[in-house]
Amino acid sequence: MREAEEVEIGRDPVLAVRRWIGEAEACEPVDANAAALATVGADGMPSCRIVLVKAVEPDGLVFYTNYESRKGRELAARPLAALTFHWRVLDRQLRVEGRVSRAQDEVSDAYFASRERGSRIGAWASRQSEPVAGRAALEARVAEMEARFGGADIPRPAFWGGFRLRPSRIEFWRRGDHRLHDRIVCRAEGGAWTRERLQP
Repeated sequence: MREAEEVEIGRDPVLAVRRWIGEAEACEPVDANAAALATVGADGMPSCRIVLVKAVEPDGLVFYTNYESRKGRELAARPLAALTFHWRVLDRQLRVEGRVSRAQDEVSDAYFASRERGSRIGAWASRQSEPVAGRAALEARVAEMEARFGGADIPRPAFWGGFRLRPSRIEFWRRGDHRLHDRIVCRAEGGAWTRERLQP
């Protein structure tokens, strides 16, 4: 990683996160915004799954889910999380850690309205993370929701919406020869960002 790029990352790491995702979208075939989301349960057991980060804003990274799902419950109980992006084509990795809060209702409403109709029906039909008797039972639930809404607009369910992860630590990783990778970590401290290079 060139010194100029290292300095540029440190000036506004959140803006650099947006730039890195944008560069990944230009060359990754699908889901360049996919990241592994790590949370911790009440028993201290970590869990991890892939989510799609739909927005990178000055006050955080936004993703959406069912609030009653396992990750939704874990984030409500312990509002701390980590996201990891990996782009093999670019030989880059990005780690973001911080506190999580629910996105504003109007943000969740706007994103929900932008989803295709089938996905909106699916959000109503699925009791995410709960057991289901089989595929047929899930499809019956979808048919029930389709009948319920008919041709009408489908509002966002109260149990579904966005989470915003406000970064306190961001690590930019780039593969180096002989495993001498570049690692630049930025930390939010007192309203400003500090930057330092880590050994690989």
